[in-house]
Amino acid sequence: MGLISKIDDIGRPAWIALMVLSFILFWPVGIALLVYLKWSGRMFCSKRYGHWNTPDGSSARAEFRDWKRRHRWGRDASSGNVAFDEYREETLRKLEEDQREFRDYLDKLRAAKDRAEFDQFMNDRQGRPPAPPAASPTA
Repeated sequence: MGLISKIDDIGRPAWIALMVLSFILFWPVGIALLVYLKWSGRMFCSKRYGHWNTPDGSSARAEFRDWKRRHRWGRDASSGNVAFDEYREETLRKLEEDQREFRDYLDKLRAAKDRAEFDQFMNDRQGRPPAPPAASPTA
């Protein structure tokens, strides 16, 4: 079992501590470690069109939200009423689905607007008279 797998077992806090320590001791090693962590996907989430995804494809926001629901600052995430908890989870799931659908709808609207603007540009461009040929220098 190598050093990297041992640090991976501990998790992100170990990587952060190692990175801070490497910056303190010798900053080029800290930069190299930061680049390695970003490249390998061990540390940061990538943000693309408002979605945060982890290297395995799961949503980091959803994972954090689930973790936050389970760990409410030392309190139990349950309200004590199973029926209410099921209703709350179902409502939250529907809201997240609506949010995802709305985000997709906005993406489609932006794409349609971009397409219309490009078509307008091309129509305007084709409607212009051709540029006069450059006069050749004749003596």
